[in-house]
Amino acid sequence: MDRQTSPSPMAAESDAPYVPHDVFDETANTALIGLGSGLFIAAIRNAMSKRNVGAMSVFTRGAPIIGICTAGPAAYAFFSRTAMNLREKDDAWAAAFGGFMCGAILGLPSRKMPVVLGLGALVLSVQGPLYYLGGRIDSYKKEDDEFERKEIIRRTTRVPIEQTIAEIGEGRGIKPPGYEERRRERIKEKYGFEIKPVKATVDGSQ
Repeated sequence: MDRQTSPSPMAAESDAPYVPHDVFDETANTALIGLGSGLFIAAIRNAMSKRNVGAMSVFTRGAPIIGICTAGPAAYAFFSRTAMNLREKDDAWAAAFGGFMCGAILGLPSRKMPVVLGLGALVLSVQGPLYYLGGRIDSYKKEDDEFERKEIIRRTTRVPIEQTIAEIGEGRGIKPPGYEERRRERIKEKYGFEIKPVKATVDGSQ
């Protein structure tokens, strides 16, 4: 007789339908985050300047920094999400490709091809494994997702009362239907005498 085996988590993940990414929305959000980071770096650089500069120099002198900080993350989001949609796979290869494009953008101000390729390879080697590990280096993404999925199911699934009673037992305030009859039977089996139920109503007939 063949044993029926349940599908593995990897098979279940591969069978799940792919949900396309909104490339333009994610690219815009990532670009805004990069823009804020660039403004922050340019403001710090402007504040630490040894010569007297105006407040507008944050935008004039810091324009290259702001542009690179905006274009790099935006390139990563655009190329990685586009690759995911074209391949219909949300995996680390697409993230690595986006990381290469991000690093290449960061290396453009040098105007040297070795620097462009080197930075692209550096960001690729970091972003690909980081995405595969779920954005963290201490555990795998699949394990975290499985734990989170079980926690959501545990919080949102209502356990039937029969299962709860079977696990913790009757009594102590838990009185399912038929509890009194079963209690009288247990008392009779253990102590040898029978408890007759008390009528809730009084018979008024004489």
